[in-house]
Amino acid sequence: MNSDLLKINIERFIGQDIFDQELQSFKNHMFSRSFDKKTFLAETGKDCKYVYFILKGACVSYYVNDKGDKIVIQFALEGNWISDLYSFFSNKPGIYTIETLEPVEVLMLNRESFEKACDRQIIDRFFRKLIQNAYVDLKFRFAKSKSEEASVCYNDFSKQNPELVQRIPQYLIASYLGIKPQSLSRIRKETFKKD
Repeated sequence: MNSDLLKINIERFIGQDIFDQELQSFKNHMFSRSFDKKTFLAETGKDCKYVYFILKGACVSYYVNDKGDKIVIQFALEGNWISDLYSFFSNKPGIYTIETLEPVEVLMLNRESFEKACDRQIIDRFFRKLIQNAYVDLKFRFAKSKSEEASVCYNDFSKQNPELVQRIPQYLIASYLGIKPQSLSRIRKETFKKD
């Protein structure tokens, strides 16, 4: 179990070191699993019972619109969390599908263990900050996608997420940015010409 990634993730959000005892106590609530590429960790219409911390690999969260298009909500690589929090917290059928894009290794936390882990003040604070930041990032991305040119959105995304650009299929990045795949192809060609 690569606990260094988990430790780094927690300390980044809480802005302080976490003692080994606290980290171990949190890890005791989790279990690890491996999944093959193209495995569904959560599905629209089904109960999402876990939050996942990615130790290795890549995942995508999306929903499918009325036209059958995948609308991407989130990518998660090593050191990131992913879940359908709507379903996880409400006990209602999921609104997102989470699919592995590569073989993955994850730490999993179910609802009961999540609640028990959050009895520890430092873990409760960590998850509050994690969810708060995810909400702020989502609002910022939405506002930016509505006000910026597609090329600006892609260039900003590629500068901030070079590893995603290398590992994630371009049509999924286009969906995440709210750009047509053909437009993203054109933007990428123009960017390469400038370089």
